[in-house]
Amino acid sequence: MTTAKTPAPRTTLNLISGFLGAGKTSAILHLLRHHPAGERWAVLVNEFGEVGIDGGVLEDAGGGIPVREVSGGCICCTGAMNLRVALTRLLREVRPNRLLLEPTGLGHPAGIVDTLRDPWLAGAVRLGNIITLVDPSGFSQERLEQSLIYADQLSLADVVVLNKTDVAPEERIRALEAHLAGLYPPKLAVVRTTRGALDPALLDLEGRARPGGAFTPVQPGAAGPEAACPLTTPGLPDHGQAPQADTARGWCFPPELIFDRKGLEALFAAPPFHALTRAKGVLRTGREWQRLDWAEGRLEITPITWRRDSRLELIAPEDAVPDWTDVETRLRAVTRTG
Repeated sequence: MTTAKTPAPRTTLNLISGFLGAGKTSAILHLLRHHPAGERWAVLVNEFGEVGIDGGVLEDAGGGIPVREVSGGCICCTGAMNLRVALTRLLREVRPNRLLLEPTGLGHPAGIVDTLRDPWLAGAVRLGNIITLVDPSGFSQERLEQSLIYADQLSLADVVVLNKTDVAPEERIRALEAHLAGLYPPKLAVVRTTRGALDPALLDLEGRARPGGAFTPVQPGAAGPEAACPLTTPGLPDHGQAPQADTARGWCFPPELIFDRKGLEALFAAPPFHALTRAKGVLRTGREWQRLDWAEGRLEITPITWRRDSRLELIAPEDAVPDWTDVETRLRAVTRTG
């Protein structure tokens, strides 16, 4: 008789990202000092240059926690193969419960998330919360406009940690917090800290539903797991009142589902979509992800670094509420599994 093997538990991987000088290494050191005694942790560091510095610092102060380096290029893009090799070797040798991955501050971490969807890696690694550290002193609208990497790191994060708040001007801190409050999808948390004192609880902080395959209708003010997405945001940023439950619907879709961009454009050019009051979402359209925004009869689709799941929120006028089941059917008709 053959006994079925119990599948090996997947490693939880947390990206610890942030621009140069934000305090990523200090934050990882703090986490290593406070990691649970009964868990096996490991660290993978990407150094942009040929000579690794951070890896040596972490290994020296990590108390025996394995630290590996990927040097000589950014693993977010051109170094994707190096990342696969380093991850595979580390997972097989160490078998950690948790892996902290520190990409270079010069890279787009969205490329790492795409790499983690490699079939073998996806079976071995579960992507935990993405943490982005930022020094508020360097924040400005001008920097957001001039540095795509800086803006992308903030957009991709599940949790944003405002570090070095003891030396940052309060007006810069508040300006950054206001910017983050306006991002979509919303963050799980935006916290202040100093010297990289990152609360380990943020690595596993919950509050957003993980995609489960079926669509998830969410109603304003709902409580419980269904509301965790959150999809239907009461009073979207440009609306003063929350829509009634029968006039608004939201859906979460797994990241494996790919939307056809031309199909989406065709949907919003015809009923019942063209009569919607408002629509917003983030959708995977291939290797790229897009933010969808519908208002005043105009559809805008622009690139976004979000990678967690696809989600869509729709608001209809009270006198023209569509058949939401039919709407979902039409949405699924312009998708395929990637």
